[in-house]
Amino acid sequence: MMFAVTCLDKPGHAAVRAANREAHLAFLKSHPESIRAAGPFLTEDGSGMVGSLLIVEGEDRAAVERLLAQDPYAEAGLFASTEIRPWRWVIGAPA
Repeated sequence: MMFAVTCLDKPGHAAVRAANREAHLAFLKSHPESIRAAGPFLTEDGSGMVGSLLIVEGEDRAAVERLLAQDPYAEAGLFASTEIRPWRWVIGAPA
């Protein structure tokens, strides 16, 4: 099952994002069977990152939660909120 995951950063946590970005990207790349697409939300002017959008494939919500708990961003406490919603791929090809 596919899930759309939206994560919003805690205000004033740009340094936490920057300090953990390399490990976060390595984590995403190490799970290509589950993390099907990912990228940051940007500030209005595009100059900074303020959250994340991920398309994740997992057996169920609990499996996705377990996987994402291992994300260095989550471990560092970057996110103010995380929403996981069941999602269906309709347009575009999955990676």
